[in-house]
This record gives sequence, structure tokens and C-alpha cells, in this order.
Amino acid sequence: MKVIGMISGTSYDGMDVACCEFEQVGDTVEIKQIGFESIEYTQELHDLIADSMPPRPVTMERVCILDTHIAQEFAQAALHTMKKYNFQPDLIVSHGQTLFHWIDAAHKAVGTLQLGEPAWIAEETGISVLSNIRSRDVAAGGHGAPLVSLLDHLLFNASDAPEGALNLGGISNITVAGKGLTSIAYDIGPANGLMDAAIFAHTSGARAFDESGLIAASGVIDYALLAKFLDEPYYSLPAPKSTGKELFHLPYIVERAGEVNTWNLPNLVATLLELTVETVARDVEKFELAKLYVAGGGSANPVLMARLAQRLPNCEVLTMAALGIDPRAKEGVTFALIGFLSMHNQAGQVPSCTGADGERILGSLTPGINGFHLPASSSVKPVRVRII
Repeated sequence: MKVIGMISGTSYDGMDVACCEFEQVGDTVEIKQIGFESIEYTQELHDLIADSMPPRPVTMERVCILDTHIAQEFAQAALHTMKKYNFQPDLIVSHGQTLFHWIDAAHKAVGTLQLGEPAWIAEETGISVLSNIRSRDVAAGGHGAPLVSLLDHLLFNASDAPEGALNLGGISNITVAGKGLTSIAYDIGPANGLMDAAIFAHTSGARAFDESGLIAASGVIDYALLAKFLDEPYYSLPAPKSTGKELFHLPYIVERAGEVNTWNLPNLVATLLELTVETVARDVEKFELAKLYVAGGGSANPVLMARLAQRLPNCEVLTMAALGIDPRAKEGVTFALIGFLSMHNQAGQVPSCTGADGERILGSLTPGINGFHLPASSSVKPVRVRII
């Protein structure tokens, strides 16, 4: 089965599009990554999303505009990728763009909102679209995150020793799995999200992220400020747990570091990078992991990766490329996998990782130009994946 997986993460820098082929052989799902594209939002849409992220108030008009424009850009990204790789999918899985992740006072996820109306994608491409991927897990008592733990669980659940998979997007999340273990996954805290917010605000939108970690590399860590950032109650909450822009946003930085015009940007970014490193390292050490496989945009930041390796001398820090997966494409591949499983009546999450009451088939299906064509259900539950 050919599937395109699409997602724009909490950094909202653009759309990741992964073209994959799947085949189930016994209890193993074989995955072949055909192509991958990372396509930036138009500047206008990027700035509109940035101006709509928590804690900014928005109108329903703004929500409707975003829901439409995000979907239209997702549709064009899918068409571009299909043409480039001569790839005709049986299904498109669109995660869309998270605008809000609702966590209540008891630190329980009670709602999640991803925008990008799937009808626009189905209309433009002619392909059926699976969307609204997270909500069923939340309705079942889970956090709807981190859903990348599905791929991690299937990769590592037979490992002799516990292994970790780390995703460094706007938020950092980790999965720990191994033979004889109950897999666990959760959001650790901010990864690129706070750094991006600081850079965007301080440069008045001229720069959106720290390319190659050059800003952080030119700064000096402010350890007194770092201690303020580390004194965050979220870090001590038990897993499973999830977080996002509703907590870690620009006012969160201002509250601890002062007004934007008072910042030494290189020093602040160096401090925020160290915040990511330290929060990750503490959890890696807690599980005594020997290997950590890193994916997401942060895996392309050489300063962040070098600092992680330095901070974790007893853990080998690798990227997902060591397993045959493009680190940038991991989330796209995961959502494509979820689509493959949903279409075969198989669960697309791991309850011990998300906190849901049990396994659930994920997503809502929008028909393509030729209506629904559902494959036969699989009678064998997949327990592992193999990367081709």
C-alpha cells in the first residue's frame, strides 16, 4: 500500500511530506521510504500561524481562515511531492497544524485542535485523506501524544537492552522500549520551540530559527537564568504527559528573562539550548539508556547534537539515520504508518505511551474522487517494523 504522511509540527516552519510503501508480512510491517520533502509555508501563512499561537486570543474568523489556508498549502505540498517522486498514493494522512492542545488543571489532555480541513486536500489530489489523528486517543483518556512512540515501540520492543528514541521538534519527546519492558513515552519539554520564539521576537520576524546553531554557539550560558527555566513544575509530573505552545511560549520566556529589548540574544539562545539538553539528559540518565536515536529538526542542529553527546558520556547519541530512517522524515513516516494500520483495522497508538484506556484505530476518513476503497482487514496484529 502506498501512503503519504504529512505533518507540520509545533515549530510551524513548514510541512513534512513522506512517501512510503507498506507491506505486512506475518506480524511485521515492512516500510520503504520512497521520498521526503520539507516544504515551507508561505511567509504570509507562517506569520498568520505565529500570530495565532497560544496565548494569543483569536476569533472564529481567524480559525476558519487558518483551517482553509493550511489545508490548501498541504494540498499543494502533496501534489508537488507526488509529481517529484512520480508517486501515486492510495491514501494521504494529514496531521495538519496543531493550534491548541488542551491540558486541564489535573494535567490531563481533554482536547486537541489540529487545523487543515481535509476536504481541500482530497479535492485537489483526488486521494482519500485520513485526518484528525490525535482526537480518538484523547477521547479514550490519552494525551494524543507522542504518537511517534508507535514507530519507536515497533522498532525497539524486542531490543535486549532499553533503547530511547528522542524527537526534537518544537517540543522534545522520548520513547523508551525494550524486551520485557512496558514501552513508555511522553513530552519532556521545549526543544526548538522556545529558541525559535525568542529569535523570531528579537529579530521582529527577520529570522525564525537558529540555523546550524550559530546563534547559540556565539553565546554564553546564563546559569542563573537556566535555573529559573529548570524550576518548571511540568518536569516533575509523572508520565504519560504532554505539553506544547500553550505552556512554552514567548510570554513564558519574557516572564523569566525580561522584556525582549533587554535580551542578549546569543546568550539567551545558548541558555535555552542548554535547557533542552539538560531536561533530555536527566530523563536519559533516569532510564540508564545506552543508546539514544534522535530525529526531528533539532537533529540537524550540530551544536545541540554535540552538546547532547557531551552531556551524556555513557549514552551513544545517534540519529535515526543509523536505523535507515531520515531523521527529518520520522514523523511523516509515522503518520503514514498510522494510516496504513487504520485502513487495515489496526490500532495506531500504544496505550502505555499515550495514557489511553486501550488500543484505538485512529483518524477520520474523507473520500477521494473515486470514493472509499478499503483494503481487507488484517487478522494479524503487527508487533514489529522492518525498514527496507
